[in-house]
Amino acid sequence: MIPSKFDYVRPSSVDEAVAALAQGGEDAKVLGGGQSLLPVLRLRLATPSVLVDLGGIAELRGVREDGDRIAIGAMTPHHEVLNDDLVGEHVALLAKATATVADPQIRHLGTLGGALAHADPAGDLGSVAVALDAELVIAGSGGRRTVPASEFFTDYFTTAIGEGEVLTEVRFPRYTGWGSHYEKMSRTAQSWSMVAVAAALRVESGTIAEARVGLANMGSTPIRASGVEQALVGQAASAESVRAAAAHATDGTSAPSDGDAAAAYREHLATVLTGRAVLAAAG
Repeated sequence: MIPSKFDYVRPSSVDEAVAALAQGGEDAKVLGGGQSLLPVLRLRLATPSVLVDLGGIAELRGVREDGDRIAIGAMTPHHEVLNDDLVGEHVALLAKATATVADPQIRHLGTLGGALAHADPAGDLGSVAVALDAELVIAGSGGRRTVPASEFFTDYFTTAIGEGEVLTEVRFPRYTGWGSHYEKMSRTAQSWSMVAVAAALRVESGTIAEARVGLANMGSTPIRASGVEQALVGQAASAESVRAAAAHATDGTSAPSDGDAAAAYREHLATVLTGRAVLAAAG
């Protein structure tokens, strides 16, 4: 199908983008990488009056060090995130999860910020942001504000980004030297996950000193598996202790049932994949 008619704006700064969204009102849409929005437009499931393309804003792209954080522009393509040296050294879990996103073509066009703003609970990167305590910077007419990932995702396809606001940057703490792994089960290659688990561990002398675990597609938003984390800390990095901790993977979750999998099967997957991800992260 052909999208309905809309006006197209390509601003060169964040301020211009915010102004264009304000002028467009509730019918304006933001275009990031376009990998989620364009199919929706073609099906006329969305009929915006104005499309604000962020592709011309240079400050929204790139990876940089900012104190104890690694800051990534919202318009940075997945391919650049995956191959960036700073990300690989300090936020390795993000690189590993990004490597599983769709296919190379989509990874060259889709963006980190676009994926997070889309907020599909089956997406790969939301669970990483939640697990790693990322911060998301949002710009609007009132200035910029920072929202922790734990508060950014509010429901299915819904985030803390308000009308007339733009996601500008994602900031990750450094996890230098941590072990990490992303484990994902999909019905077919390159499809959305039935369940996925993001795990990062700091192991000292064979004991798990810190743990971060996030789950995808186990509720209406990415979920932090705090029960697993608490069960891991202070335990030996062994198969037995990891299996015991993984039994808490479904605590506080609300797995959906759909054409891909029933809720009970997703709960089983969450337990199994959590064990695999944590063991791999522990080395």
